[in-house]
Amino acid sequence: MADRYQQFTRTPFGKFVVPKLGLPNPPALRRYRPGQPPLEGPALLGAAPGGRLDKVVRAQLADAGIEVIDEAGKDTRHGALVFDATGITDPRQLRELHAFFHPVIRKVAPSGRVVVLGTPPESAVGRERIAQRALEGFVRSVGKELKRGATAQLVYVAAGAEEAAESTLRFLLSAKSAFVDGQVIRVGAHGSPEIRKPENWDKPLDGMVTLVTGASRGIGSAIAEVFARDGAHVVALDIPAQGAGLSEVANRIGGSAFQLDITADDAPDRLADYLRERHGGVDVVVHNAGITRDRTLGNLTAQGWDAVLGVNLAAPLAINEKLLADGVLRENGRIVGVSSIAGIAGNVGQTNYAASKAGVIGMVQDAAAALAERGGTINAVAPGFIETKMTAQVPLVIREAGRRLSSLAQGGLPVDVAETIAWYANPGSGAVNGNVVRVCGQALLGA
Repeated sequence: MADRYQQFTRTPFGKFVVPKLGLPNPPALRRYRPGQPPLEGPALLGAAPGGRLDKVVRAQLADAGIEVIDEAGKDTRHGALVFDATGITDPRQLRELHAFFHPVIRKVAPSGRVVVLGTPPESAVGRERIAQRALEGFVRSVGKELKRGATAQLVYVAAGAEEAAESTLRFLLSAKSAFVDGQVIRVGAHGSPEIRKPENWDKPLDGMVTLVTGASRGIGSAIAEVFARDGAHVVALDIPAQGAGLSEVANRIGGSAFQLDITADDAPDRLADYLRERHGGVDVVVHNAGITRDRTLGNLTAQGWDAVLGVNLAAPLAINEKLLADGVLRENGRIVGVSSIAGIAGNVGQTNYAASKAGVIGMVQDAAAALAERGGTINAVAPGFIETKMTAQVPLVIREAGRRLSSLAQGGLPVDVAETIAWYANPGSGAVNGNVVRVCGQALLGA
């Protein structure tokens, strides 16, 4: 559904009246197109004394085709500001943040990027732990101050995982992360597996078999399309009632369609047999299928409760157990759950949905260490307001609030969720494990 208010802000009258009245002014976001440069402008790289990432990051950015500079020019518009804060071991050294960012924060280009790199606080002690935890408040606040579609992220890189951060940096500094803002990402928190880089960064999923549930429309369809763009063979799954749409998606991307009710008792067995017999296994599993049965708790039936928990949580758990137990998920495999900001902040009339989506986060936290032992990962995305047919049915006032109550003052697109999931699936993201990243434009609700 078109965002008519955003369209209005771009008319001559809208450009005049919106700033006069102090109304939200949604910026035009730069989204990924094949062949485009990673950034529109150079990346200014800085570091606190004693940082351990500066040299590695410099090489990684150069490999990604990003111009790196060490000093800000008088009239330079920076595509990104990247600061290595791993050398900050005492709260008094947090002044290094101000020293680096204060002179240049107003020179970030439209849709520019701010990335701060730190050490996971849980791996530090004493004053260093305190100082590193302080970075989160700084970055989340910067994200709310930036304008014109620029975003800010914090990446905690564990000791020993320095080389494994490249995939994450490439994602966050590119237009693929357009609607990801104010997030905290951990690299290497569950151990650092052997570093694997894709042979071709433009086709990182080449030769991989990926499963996407709920793939007939909306976010699921976008995930399937992005995976196919990145070289994967996509097994698109949905219920038989969505068979026509499912076949259309699979045919469009050159994938395979598999009709299945994932809540059926025999669904895990049937899916495991299909993936093993037709494709020899699967490399990436995306649990995107989900439903809502919205009612306030006093009006919610047991059937409405069971239906949502069954599709959104119980079925993914059963599928994971089967694919792992039978070795259908290949070595270095990826599992991605789709949570929601409702599972973080809650929502009126969605006790069942919010419980299921919070459960997805629990699924990630529970399984991350076990997946790491197999060389795999499990992560989740938590979308905020995304422009889909479902959100188009939301009452106007609530829909407008969902769009505007974020740092980017607009709803996201299905492709924004898909790009984030593709980053998780990238072979280079093997040290990104146990994360829940919100794709919400830094919504002002929730954590």
